[in-house]
Amino acid sequence: MHASPSRRSPLRRLPWHLLAPLLLCVLSGCEPQARAVDSGERVFEGQNFRVVGIDLRRETLSLHWKDPENGEPYGTINALRQWGMSHGRRLLFATNAGIYDRQYAPLGLYVEDGKTVVPLNLAHGNPASGNFSLLPNGVFAVYPDGHAAVLTSAAFKAEGKPVQWASQSGPMLVIGGKLNDQFIDDSNSLKWRSGVCAKTPHQVVFAVSEAPVNFHTFARLFKDELGCRDALYLDGTISQFYVDGEGYAGAPTFMVKPYAGIFAVFAQPTP
Repeated sequence: MHASPSRRSPLRRLPWHLLAPLLLCVLSGCEPQARAVDSGERVFEGQNFRVVGIDLRRETLSLHWKDPENGEPYGTINALRQWGMSHGRRLLFATNAGIYDRQYAPLGLYVEDGKTVVPLNLAHGNPASGNFSLLPNGVFAVYPDGHAAVLTSAAFKAEGKPVQWASQSGPMLVIGGKLNDQFIDDSNSLKWRSGVCAKTPHQVVFAVSEAPVNFHTFARLFKDELGCRDALYLDGTISQFYVDGEGYAGAPTFMVKPYAGIFAVFAQPTP
């Protein structure tokens, strides 16, 4: 009777250059790291939303309006993505920033890499400003030390701190853990909507609706589902997210118009 041939371990069939990192991980007890840009679907009160979380301790969230080389606005997420590719930078996430005017310029504060391009706008009650005039409006800011915050425009002015990146928009969705009291529960004003909050100083959360919703429902998504104490509306109807490997979410492409200001996360350069 012949002994059956011994089976080789699957690990022994792996080339050494693949086996070594695996053994090192096993020996060191390493654990999978959380994704710096975390994207997922959320269902809230029967509505679908795309929610993206960004860990500012691991990734840089930046703002982009115009190509620094020619001064031309990017206008679209794809144009910014193509710019990144031409400079060896892979776009991981992007979405439109705050509300802008008819000249495709930010309607309120816009700070890019520490430079104030458009000053804080504290004008009140201008119907031509659309949702921006629904008070209070607010500012989403990332500070030089890397932490982020959402503040009402008045609170941002009173704070008076320098910022690295900032976009003003409106209205505020959630203020100090409470819904903006201008929102109506059963409002029939339904639009695709996007917004942002800083759930912690280093954890930023963006959300966009996958179908038209009213302000009240969208604000409660941030307060009740995402646990945000302060959240800011970014824009509606034209709002989209781009997530690397997943494509686009939010408003249909035919609804999208040129953006003035795009939030972006690019992959960190490989050493």
